[in-house]
Order: sequence, then structure tokens, then C-alpha cells
Amino acid sequence: MNSSLPIVLKNQTFLLIGAGVVALQKWRVLKKNGFIPKIIAKENKSNLDNVILKEINIQDCKNFNVVIDASGSDTVRSIVLEAKKKYQFLLNRVDKPNDCDFYFSSLAYFDDLKIAVSTNGTSPTIGREIRTFIERIVPKKIEALLILKKRERTQGIINKEQNKQEIKKLLGHVYLIGCGIGDVDLLTLRAYKLILELDVLFVDHLISDEILAIIPKETKQIYVGKEKGKLTITQANINDMLLEYAKKGLLVGRLKSGDPYIFGRGAEEAIYLAKEGIRVDVIPGISSAIAGPLSAGIAPTARGYSANLSIVTAHLRDNRINLDWIDILKMKNHTTIVLMAISRVSEITTKALEIGVDENLDVAIISNASRKNQKVIITNLKNLSDMAKKAPRPALIIFGEVVNLHGLLPIWERL
Repeated sequence: MNSSLPIVLKNQTFLLIGAGVVALQKWRVLKKNGFIPKIIAKENKSNLDNVILKEINIQDCKNFNVVIDASGSDTVRSIVLEAKKKYQFLLNRVDKPNDCDFYFSSLAYFDDLKIAVSTNGTSPTIGREIRTFIERIVPKKIEALLILKKRERTQGIINKEQNKQEIKKLLGHVYLIGCGIGDVDLLTLRAYKLILELDVLFVDHLISDEILAIIPKETKQIYVGKEKGKLTITQANINDMLLEYAKKGLLVGRLKSGDPYIFGRGAEEAIYLAKEGIRVDVIPGISSAIAGPLSAGIAPTARGYSANLSIVTAHLRDNRINLDWIDILKMKNHTTIVLMAISRVSEITTKALEIGVDENLDVAIISNASRKNQKVIITNLKNLSDMAKKAPRPALIIFGEVVNLHGLLPIWERL
């Protein structure tokens, strides 16, 4: 490994040799960092301003701290190497690492913050890709924070602990990740990559073993599942923990079954964190409301069966039941998919029959949708309560004529 040390240069004089495409790129870097080099070239191929058109000689390199040879000429190489012995400047010959005293870094700019990425001349392409990655993950609000801190410093205000907390909070990022119905192959690419990259993962109780298996061993996992009938962590506690870890400057993931915004309380978490100034991204997942019927060979909408679709939940806060949707069951050419309903089947059936819903309305119960232990029960409203006793949890219920497609359409089979 070559000995090298990335440094910040200031108040230097630069000579740029060449005026082609490569020289133009170096000129742009120098200008962006506040340096205006003297330029000498045989031809001005890039139409740079103030180019001195001439052959370079040893004397031209006098009085410069840094010389950049972007000519690509072996003749020029001999001249600048000889001049370097005499004038002791720092030399960079573009794409010629063996002749260089220093390498240009790939720079990411955020106002007064500059992040330099160097590969010691091994692969500028890799350096640029890493720089692009850094530009993507560093929050844009950091520029405003730097402006504020510069103003405070000029006023003699320096609070290291406060600065540390502010930047950690700014760097913290929470991802609400929809993990779909449990199959790793059905994760979005974004979800899959994040699961492999994040510092901390808060895991919902319905996340499949298959998805848990891809979490790197070094990733911190925190179980926050809320299971019916068990004393579990509250949503307020989950919100506070997400905030706590984000304030440490960590990249935090919240793994949620299905889609974060489909009865998953993702909106509550996103709003809470956003109000606290934490960056939040929401990664969509396949909801069981859509994938469940598909896995059982039932199309939620199909010509001649259903032109409308409703997705509802039977479960409200504080274990209250939601029956406000029952009237929908009277609609013709309509599919109603009910989540979190299996423990409320008796009340649903009683209310539906009470308001005059047809007792022969087709019903499907799908347990453990898409998983190896998936179970499908086909029945009708009249027999729903009895049949639901045979259905494992978690399960969803489908009402409507589309249930008759079961047996006609293909059933999801996992490879």
C-alpha cells in the first residue's frame, strides 16, 4: 500500500498544462474550490478562457505551488519532471499515478462541508461511485446547519455537545419497510437492500422466518410485535424507540408486514418522526389484501364477477370492532376484503344478517396467505361463524362472487 494522506489545500498557485477535455474537468474542479489556474497549452480544444498558447518549458513552472499536467504528452512529462527537480512543486499527471505527488479526490460538496473520496489512484471510477452514494445519503439540510454554525462561531458561540446532538439527529434516518406477505422473492429491491444495510431493525411479529434469515448477524434486531391477547409493547413505546435510535445518528428500519400504510400504523410512525425532525422514507410492500386472494386463486376484481373493491379492517384501537362497512356487503358486483376479522366473525355475521345481507353470499377465509401452511376455506355468510373456527391465524376474509373463481384460477405455489 502506498503511503498517502488526504489533505485540504488552501492559498495555492496552480499551473494547468493542456486545454482539452481532461484539462477542462480539472479546471472545473479548481474553479469550484476557489482556484483560478494559469493555463498553458498548444491548442485550446475546450475553449477555456485566458489560455496561453505555446509550448511548455521548464521556466513556465516557476513560482507555482502545484502543476497539473493534463496534456497526455510524454514530451511534456519530461519537461515537468525536470522542472520539478528545480522548483519543488507538487505534481499531478492525470491518469499517471506513478508520476503524481498527489491525487485528485472525488468530492461531495455540502456548502462548507467537503467530503473527499480517494482510491490512491487505483480506480477513479470507484471513487466517483462512492461519492455519488455519499451525496445520496447525506441530508441536504446539513447545509443550513453549517450556515447556522458558522454564524454562531463568528459570535463566539461554540457548544460541542449541542452540535453533536444536532448533527446526529440530522443524520438519523428511519425507513418504514413493507415486507409484504413473507416471501423474500416478493420484497421490493429497495426493501431487500435496506434490510442488508441498516444499523438497527425493529421487527413486527408477522415478519416471516424467511425474511428474518436474510438479516445480517451484525445488525441489531429489536422485536416490537403486538400480538392479540398478549401483553406487548405499545405504539407509543415503539415511536419513542424509533426516535431514540434515530437521534443517535443511526439508520433505522421498521419491518412491517404487508404495506406500512395499509392498516399498519405506518402513517402514525411517519408523522411522529417527521414532527421530531427525523428523516423518514416509506418503502411499499405487497399487502395481504391483494396477495392473499391471489395466493388462493381468487381475483379481487374480474369482469362478470366484480367491478368494485373495498378493503376494510374489523379491528380498531383499544380492541374495538369496526362494523361501519357492513352495508357494503349488499352491493352487487362488489368484492369486500376484511383484514383482522377472524376473531370478530360472530359479530360480523350477526350484523350482516340483521341488515338483510344475503345469507348465501360467497365467502373465503385465507389463513397464512402465500406461506407453506396456507389454508383456504370456502363457505357462505350463513356458515361463516362455524367455518371460521377451523381457520388458523392470521387470516383474511373475502366476501363476493369472486370467491367462485377459486378452483378456476391458478393458486400461488412457492418454488
